[in-house]
Amino acid sequence: MQTRTLGTTGPQTSALGLGCMGMSALYGDSDRSESLATLHAALDAGITLLDTGDFYGMGHNELLINEALRSAPAAAREKAQISVKFGALRTVEGGFTGYDGRPNAVKNFAAYSLQRLGTDHIDIYRIARVDPDVPIEETVGAIAELVEAGHVRHIGLSEVGARTLRRAAAVAPISDLQIEYSLLSRGIEEAILPTARELGIGITAYGVLSRGLISGHFTRDRKLAANDFRGRSPRFQGENLDRNLDLVDALRKIAEQKGVSVAQTAIAWVLSRGADIVPLVGARRRDRLAEALGALDITLDADDLAAIEHAVPAGAAAGDRYPTDQMAHLDSEH
Repeated sequence: MQTRTLGTTGPQTSALGLGCMGMSALYGDSDRSESLATLHAALDAGITLLDTGDFYGMGHNELLINEALRSAPAAAREKAQISVKFGALRTVEGGFTGYDGRPNAVKNFAAYSLQRLGTDHIDIYRIARVDPDVPIEETVGAIAELVEAGHVRHIGLSEVGARTLRRAAAVAPISDLQIEYSLLSRGIEEAILPTARELGIGITAYGVLSRGLISGHFTRDRKLAANDFRGRSPRFQGENLDRNLDLVDALRKIAEQKGVSVAQTAIAWVLSRGADIVPLVGARRRDRLAEALGALDITLDADDLAAIEHAVPAGAAAGDRYPTDQMAHLDSEH
């Protein structure tokens, strides 16, 4: 497995990480046995970075990772690195009601995560979205206290803009910023990515396949389950979906010329953007994981990158990446 280092102060991880959210929530029903098998396959393949959130299935995802690690070989278990997002407030019905970044809340969330994960430390800890009522300095300061106590190894951030990135980094070392980055979501290139590089902060890129939209497997006539949040995502609606899948068709021609899949091409493009970027792949099945791992063997030369840029130019995506109410929570968009 190829490796990359998250920033100047962060850990060395596998070049691809596994985003585990879909195994517990938001993408419709999941298969527990297949999820566990996929986690084991990822560990067997050398993936070390497992990304989760304490609010994914209200703790279900952390418990799933705990089970997978307990039943994995000792060597794989010891190499595993767990990245946890916290702070989202949920209802019994599954709704989101805001975020809590108060220092006491940070430590409370961490205590529960450590218990569910069955570990004595969290490798990377980050608030999922900035709490608008709490200065980021206070939230990061609380995580820094957890680092000092040995409960957390590294401090991460999620979906923050360049100004907030600077404020946070002035408090304590930041290993990485987790943020959406793909051929369809290139907003970080203007200010956020340059700022992260100036500060020595790595990027863990989620949504590299735009939630399956540019995987090459999503079709125009696909019916999404009622509990699949993509049914409310602007990019999956009506004319937006048609326009976005036209982009996928253009990307498919390039992939076919190289003898690889659309998904592999899209992941390889993110990998090509810099050694400080670690893509998170949200595979829920072993076959999708195997396909994603194939991207590590792809080299995109200058002609390939130019062709991809022509097929899917920056800003070509139709529709926002989240519904309007969720976009309002993104510090990275303001």
